[in-house]
Amino acid sequence: MSERAQPQLCPYCGDDDLRPHDGTPGSWECRSCLRAFTLKMTGMIRPTAGGGS
Repeated sequence: MSERAQPQLCPYCGDDDLRPHDGTPGSWECRSCLRAFTLKMTGMIRPTAGGGS
């Protein structure tokens, strides 16, 4: 089993200079725009009956 996925780009500025932030799980900081943010998976979704979006 692999480790959990890590964000590749900052959701605010799109830069890739991301580092873990303050030891909180899912918390990241962007050194480019100086923002800190948290990512959290809320669950799985079911596919629609029609298969479309």
